[in-house]
Amino acid sequence: GIYDWERKIRQTVILDLEMATDVNKAAASDKIEDALDYKAVAKRLISFIGNSEFELVETLAERTAEIILTEFDVPWLRLSLNKIGAIRGARDVGVVIERGKKK
Repeated sequence: GIYDWERKIRQTVILDLEMATDVNKAAASDKIEDALDYKAVAKRLISFIGNSEFELVETLAERTAEIILTEFDVPWLRLSLNKIGAIRGARDVGVVIERGKKK
């Protein structure tokens, strides 16, 4: 956050992801090992976001997208990141970004 009160307390963020991945192998084998490991993605992002202290949601969104694109086999993503209670009169504020290339 950019305000002093935001820097003093933990902020709640909501992350919504759409990730492109090749599902052919997983669909053919019906084995979880052949699919994108959503649990691994979630654990990595929870750890990263939990230890982050960025001032802007834009920066957090970009860094989060970089992690997904570089650490997991994801060529394209759409990421929505919202911060709850950041502005009076609004439930949340946030950004939506798309990164990578659709096949």
